[in-house]
Amino acid sequence: MSSKVWFASVDNNSSEQVIAEKTFSLYQRADMGKVLEEGDLVALKMHFGEKGNTGYIKPGYLHDLIKAIKDCGTEPYLTDANTLYRGERAYSVDHLMQAYRHGFGPENMGIPVIIADGIRSKNYSEVAIKGKHFDSVKIANDILDSDALFVLSHVTGHGSTGLGAAIKNLGMGCASRSGKQNQHSDVKPNVDASLCTACGLCILRCPVEAISWVDDKASIDHEICYGCAECIAACRFGAIAVNWEGTSQALQEKMAEYALGVIEDKKDKTVYFTYLIHVTENCDCVGRPQNPIIDDIGILASYDPVAIDQAAVDLLAKAARKDLLQDLWPENDYNLQLAHAEKLGIGTRKYELINIGS
Repeated sequence: MSSKVWFASVDNNSSEQVIAEKTFSLYQRADMGKVLEEGDLVALKMHFGEKGNTGYIKPGYLHDLIKAIKDCGTEPYLTDANTLYRGERAYSVDHLMQAYRHGFGPENMGIPVIIADGIRSKNYSEVAIKGKHFDSVKIANDILDSDALFVLSHVTGHGSTGLGAAIKNLGMGCASRSGKQNQHSDVKPNVDASLCTACGLCILRCPVEAISWVDDKASIDHEICYGCAECIAACRFGAIAVNWEGTSQALQEKMAEYALGVIEDKKDKTVYFTYLIHVTENCDCVGRPQNPIIDDIGILASYDPVAIDQAAVDLLAKAARKDLLQDLWPENDYNLQLAHAEKLGIGTRKYELINIGS
């Protein structure tokens, strides 16, 4: 049986207000208010964007949606969990300030921001699952304890998983820092000294200072490295690579298993919005502006995270006339996360696309 995915087109010149109106139209057409009950605490899970990043979901996109959720008598809040790498979002105090800098403060949004895993990412629970890699996963409590969950995802490429969208937003985005480390444990890039020109870009880009000079060549300390693949993206000479055989697969499968843990007790109370706007090669954790790799396409809504991710990559491929993400990250087949999520029963890759008009 297929899942329904609703779609509203967006062009490059669309204002934030137009995008907000289309987001609300999707909410209405998909009848998403039916998952809400008066008094519900509603988590709006999103990515606030790293300092310097410009591709993240903009606050203005969400105003009409938030009003509709509040009109149901609920108490919504914006949320994310802290990052594994050291940046502006590694601990709750800095993470909150970064969210405010990007316009997500309560004076603008009308609702609070809550960093779901606590100041030092100790606020999590172990959720039992039946997975290939895990029997339990570490999920941030202030997402886990919500009554309903709205998953707001920005589609990007990704240096370790090929695709960043709803499954990644759930699995990686809702995990505690220790849970993120568990997911990344197989990813270890290496430097080919014969190709290294000692330009130093990888050292500048490494968010955890895992790269240093050894005999005038870059060298990666695998005890510090957590596998973000930022160094691979930075190297212009092909000197840094991961043996992705079995590695990207393990990461993507683990990510899908964490996604299962997030929604295990609220599958009927979770909905998804996905923005194919300012799609970039790398994810919104990259602390610098990135140019879009394709024109804006639109917004998707669904009750199924697998179906909405499949629809997103299909729309990208249709617009580009090729599998754009596979071209960008050929070593990291994003289909692995979709296939494993479907096998786990999170959703289906079969979908009916319902175009609600431009």
